[in-house]
Amino acid sequence: MEMNLKIYNSLSGEKETFTPITPGKVGMYVCGPTVYNYVHLGNCRTFISFDLAFRYLKHLGYQVRYVRNITDVGHMVDDADEGEDKIAKKARLEQIEPMEVAQKYTIYFHNILKQFNNLPPSIEPTATGHIIEQIKIIQDIIDNGYGYEVNGSVYFDIEAFRQNHHYGILSGRNVEDMMSNTRTLDGQTDKRNPLDFALWKKAEPQHIMRWPSPWGDGFPGWHLECTAMSTKYLGKHFDIHGGGMDLKFPHHECEIAQSEAACNETPVNYWMHANMLTLNGKKMAKSTGNNILPEELFSGNNDILSKAYSPAVVRFFILQAHYRSILDFSDDAIAAAEKGYERLFEAIESLEKIEAGTSSTFDVNEWTNKCYEAMNDDFNSPILIAHLFEAVKFINACKEGKAGLTQSDLNLFTQTLKAFVFDVLGLFKEDECDDSNETLDNVMQILINLRNEARANKDFQLSDQIRNQLAALGIEIKDGKDGTTYSL
Repeated sequence: MEMNLKIYNSLSGEKETFTPITPGKVGMYVCGPTVYNYVHLGNCRTFISFDLAFRYLKHLGYQVRYVRNITDVGHMVDDADEGEDKIAKKARLEQIEPMEVAQKYTIYFHNILKQFNNLPPSIEPTATGHIIEQIKIIQDIIDNGYGYEVNGSVYFDIEAFRQNHHYGILSGRNVEDMMSNTRTLDGQTDKRNPLDFALWKKAEPQHIMRWPSPWGDGFPGWHLECTAMSTKYLGKHFDIHGGGMDLKFPHHECEIAQSEAACNETPVNYWMHANMLTLNGKKMAKSTGNNILPEELFSGNNDILSKAYSPAVVRFFILQAHYRSILDFSDDAIAAAEKGYERLFEAIESLEKIEAGTSSTFDVNEWTNKCYEAMNDDFNSPILIAHLFEAVKFINACKEGKAGLTQSDLNLFTQTLKAFVFDVLGLFKEDECDDSNETLDNVMQILINLRNEARANKDFQLSDQIRNQLAALGIEIKDGKDGTTYSL
């Protein structure tokens, strides 16, 4: 069945039969967040989309190494080569250390994805943890004639690269057109070509985040980080690279160029890009107020929706659209998704009450094949969900005594339905989440009481140990005038 899996490859613009480099194994890299702010719902859609791909590849029996990075340095404001680092700017505004910013928003990111029932990646490397690897790649690029150093900064030489390679192969952009539309900007006079991008930037005296290098103290370029981390854990040539549609250019285009310049081979066989999430028909943007954070959605504390919606319902809503299509989020749309979610789980709960008959009125094998055909068609979750609702209709007919299955067909039907709902789509029952939250509240109250008792006894070592170990798990203890609380 897995030999029929087709993936839309952004590189070719076509669906291609998936053939892994190593039989039975898949290497997949997905660009993770720059942890300078709260992850928004559009970001979450991208990560849920690739969680779906990860889950289905595992379901097909592949051994998957899923690498998703954390960008904690080098991503400049407005995705530029000049200016201020996003994390350093946030640290300056909040008057804390840059790594406090990175830690705070990494914890938030993990907590949100956990609520959405995303599986953790196999490896989650950080940019700051791979400075040595990045310096090595930069040196390789320079040695191969595709990079140059100016005043302590190193840039990628687009014109030299174009002599032997195709820059624009992923995005389809024409370099000449880009050149004619690019004006020389202040601060970019060190570049030979306005399109050249930074591999390493010299750190000015006021720049907090800096590392020693052969070219002086500085920090890596944003594009370089993903090249270093993907090749370290997946090799110079791997199966799948994913990310949001907005990363296709320049980020992913630059990744291809860097890898080919350093290793002289194309890095990825299949490029996958998830499309954007709009809100009430408009692009999500904090500047216009047309934006909603996941926690505002879960709590109902927002001016956009009429009520709160659970993470389970939001995940179901997102998966009702194909990952490559634009999805519009609105009150009516999420309300309709909630009704569909409830219908699906009511049917699953009814399965246990259905008794087997002597004959089958539903072709389970044909239905199972249709479910696999949907997912094998570029992870087409909306078509899969449509087939799941065929099953819901049949279950309701069984409840009314109008249909039935033999015991063997009922067993296969139940097994297949649950596999696609829980294992592949990653859906879950809301009450399961509620029970776990209640248990967590009770456990946390015990720990808070123990910590308060330790503080009263001036055992500050134990008090700090409880707080720090909880922080390592993503749980923040807050002491206020009304007592001690916690947040995830």
